[in-house]
Amino acid sequence: MGNARLQSIHVHPVKAFRGLAPRDAVVEPWGLAGDRRWVVIDDGGKVVTQRQQPRLALAAAELLPGGGVRLSAPGMDALTVPVPEAAGTVPVVMPRDKVEGVPAEDPAAHAWCSAYLGADVRLVHMDDPATRRPVDPEYARPGETVSFADGYPLLVTTVASLDALNSLIARGDHAPEGPLPMNRFRPSLVVAGTEAWAEDGWPGIAVGEVAFRVAKPCGRCVVTTTHQGTAERGREPLHSLGRHRRIGGKLVFGQNLVPLSRGTVRVGDPVRMLEPDGSL
Repeated sequence: MGNARLQSIHVHPVKAFRGLAPRDAVVEPWGLAGDRRWVVIDDGGKVVTQRQQPRLALAAAELLPGGGVRLSAPGMDALTVPVPEAAGTVPVVMPRDKVEGVPAEDPAAHAWCSAYLGADVRLVHMDDPATRRPVDPEYARPGETVSFADGYPLLVTTVASLDALNSLIARGDHAPEGPLPMNRFRPSLVVAGTEAWAEDGWPGIAVGEVAFRVAKPCGRCVVTTTHQGTAERGREPLHSLGRHRRIGGKLVFGQNLVPLSRGTVRVGDPVRMLEPDGSL
């Protein structure tokens, strides 16, 4: 990995909304600062994502000082939503578990999301990611926690692997839908300067001053087939991943990460592979 570098950083303040691409980000034990601390839930408490509502790809959330967000979307007036001060929580039903979250205090936040999606939904904040939700116990170490991300604090992908996947898509048995951009995979960190699929063999990585362990490969879902600029769906990349990247019953692209240390990652940081014991 001699020339590997961090090419880009991606923070998604509201789960399933469009992401931000800062030049640097603070790494907390549960993920990048401000990442997926907000989520939309339906009237039964279930998380609403692009799986159910592809139009969420067109909504944006600017992260504000203190953790609030400024929401915007086509056809909607922008709305600023502060972090709720009330302590009352509601259950948030995630794909593998249930967690408590704090509803936005301003009813306008729920009305804004409901109007945009055409459904009765609420906007909820995770007040204490240090205690609210553990990482999947099958792959976690004691005390590891995560925000409203699908299962792990961060996701890393590589430019070389996307290039390889796009080559597979171009050679497929149907009219090609590619090349696909990296935002289909909604990563936290994107690394350049590696071999294709090199991440399959990483026990862990150091990005600048921050170390991470690789928890498991990332199984992909229908969200990856959603064009992030139009909200339209196709069949790729799942069709090609199913033919070429089926690992352990999952269609795999990218690796899930758990931080081993705190610090700040910056675009351009060197990326080095860790030994299985966590050393360089």
